[in-house]
Amino acid sequence: MDGHAYKQRKPRESAHFQLVEDHFETLERIWEERYLERYGFWRSHYMRVIWEYLDCGDLKNGFARIRCADCGHEYLLPFSCKRRHFCPSCHERRVLEFGEFLVSEVLADVPHRQWVFSIPKMLRPWFMRDRKLLGEMCAIVWKLLSRFIKAETDGDEATDAHPAAVMSIQTFGEQVNFNPHIHVICADGCFKGDGIFYEAWAHDTSPFQKAFADEIFKLLTKKGMSVSQVEMMCSWQHSGFSVYRSSQILAGDREGLERLASYIVRCPFTVSRMTYIKESGEVSYRGKTSGVAKPYSALDFLARLVIQIPSPHEQMVRYYGYYSNKSRGLRKKIDTDGDVKEVLPAKKLTSISWARLIAKVYLENPLICPRCKGQMRIIACIEEDAVIAKILRHRGLWELPVAHAPPPLEFARIAQMDNTPDDYSELLPSEYEYEAC
Repeated sequence: MDGHAYKQRKPRESAHFQLVEDHFETLERIWEERYLERYGFWRSHYMRVIWEYLDCGDLKNGFARIRCADCGHEYLLPFSCKRRHFCPSCHERRVLEFGEFLVSEVLADVPHRQWVFSIPKMLRPWFMRDRKLLGEMCAIVWKLLSRFIKAETDGDEATDAHPAAVMSIQTFGEQVNFNPHIHVICADGCFKGDGIFYEAWAHDTSPFQKAFADEIFKLLTKKGMSVSQVEMMCSWQHSGFSVYRSSQILAGDREGLERLASYIVRCPFTVSRMTYIKESGEVSYRGKTSGVAKPYSALDFLARLVIQIPSPHEQMVRYYGYYSNKSRGLRKKIDTDGDVKEVLPAKKLTSISWARLIAKVYLENPLICPRCKGQMRIIACIEEDAVIAKILRHRGLWELPVAHAPPPLEFARIAQMDNTPDDYSELLPSEYEYEAC
C-alpha cells in the first residue's frame, strides 16, 4: 500500500477533547437546572459515551504492537472508543466504512437521487424529546416516497414494481443545533420481477411536500399536539416543511455515490471549525455554509453536542424496498442477483482494514515504517492490565493522563438507569422557544 508514514493522532490536544474534559462533570450537575426545559432529561448513556471518548487513544486501556519487518522499528497504537456521533475520529471510520459498504454491498448500478425531508422549527422539540418519532418519520417518508416513485415509473401503483432506498437520520444543523431531517439515497426508478430496472420520470414534487406535512401532523396529533396548533401552522404561507430532490446521479458513478453515502452519515460537528478558549470558557464554531463563527459558552456548546448522541441500539440508517435487509438476504440466498438483466450489482469488496481507512482520509499509511519505509505489521494486541503496565513502564510511557473510567459505584448507577424509558413526549410543553439553524 502506498502512502506517507503514519503520524499518530493526539486526541488530548484537540479543542473538542479539552472542552469535554473540562466541563462534562459540570454539565451533568447543572443539566436539570439549566437545560432540562430546553433539551429534555439527561439520558443515562450520555456519561458512558463521554467516559469512553475521554479514554479513546489512551495507551493505558490497551494497544496494538506494530513492528517493521525490515528494521525492527516498533510503535504502539492505542485502541479507539468506537463511539458514534461524539468521537470525531471513530465516527470518521464509520463514515468511510459505510460509504464503501453501501456502494459495494447494497446499491445497484442504476441511476440514483438524493432526497432530503425537513420539518419546521416549531416541531423539532417533539422529535428531540421522543427520539422514537424519528423512526416513525422514516416510515412516513418511505410510504410516500415508494408511492411517488412507482407512480413516476409507469403510473401504476398496483404493478410488481419495487422501489429501493437507504435512509439516514440526521439530527443536527449547521451550528450543531437540533434539526431532525431525513437524507435518502433512492434508486431513480423501480426494479421489477422480470429483472429489469425501469427508470422514473421527473415530476413536480410540490404535491409530495403537502402529503409529507399532512402525515407528520397526523403523527403528532396522535402524540398530543392540539388541533389549533396544526390549523395555525397550516395557515402559514411558508409551512416550514421541505422536500428536496437532487439532480440524478448516473449509473456507474460509484465515486459520487460513495461521497454521498459518506455525507449522509457524517459527524454532527467538525473539530477544525471549533475554537475553544480555555481561560474564558468560551467556544467559537464556524458554520460550513455561512462561514460565520458564532460564540457560545462552553457548557452551552457541549450541551448541543451531547443531545446529538443517539440512544443505545438506535438505528440511524434504514434500508427499504429492494435494498431492505430482507430483500437482499433473499436474493443472496437464492443467488438471483446475477440474473438481473439490465442491472449489475456492485462487486463486493473484502473487509476494509483500519490501515486503508486511515490512508484514505489522511493519505498516510500506518503500516509504512517511518524510518526505512518498509512494511509494518501488527504483532500483538495487548489488553491485560498487568502486561500493559509492564510494557508502558519499560518504555517510559506510564506517566500518562489518568484514564477517565468511572468508579464501580458509578457503573452500577448507570446499569440501574439503563431501563429508563426514552419516550418523554408526555412532558412536552405546549410552547417552545426555538432557534434558527
